[in-house]
Amino acid sequence: MPLDHDIRTLATGRNFAAFTTLFPDGHPQTHVMWVDADADHILINTEVHRAKFRNTEQDPRVTVTIWDVDNAYRYAEVRGRVTDVVTGPEAREHIDACSHRYFGKPYPNEVESERAILRITPDRVHRNGL
Repeated sequence: MPLDHDIRTLATGRNFAAFTTLFPDGHPQTHVMWVDADADHILINTEVHRAKFRNTEQDPRVTVTIWDVDNAYRYAEVRGRVTDVVTGPEAREHIDACSHRYFGKPYPNEVESERAILRITPDRVHRNGL
């Protein structure tokens, strides 16, 4: 299911996302994150030592809710699965590109483990105001 123009525009703007994963016991965990997209996937960049990354290894089902920074009533909820993980230099370059979009400079934080791009394939999309 390719992302449509509205969802891709929302995900590639300076908007934030609530990224929800599931712990092994089934409890949800949600973090506010930077978000990105390619033609077919929502992209979340994290580090491999983080619980959210480990959660997706155990259960790839996730929800990403992206809201318009200028109007929180304009949002999209994307339910899907992590279908690919990209690490190495590409993931590091991606977090720098995201940081430039949000802050206008390279990613300022030290990388503690290894950056990873989670490619999320949408199964279902709910939109409001888009």
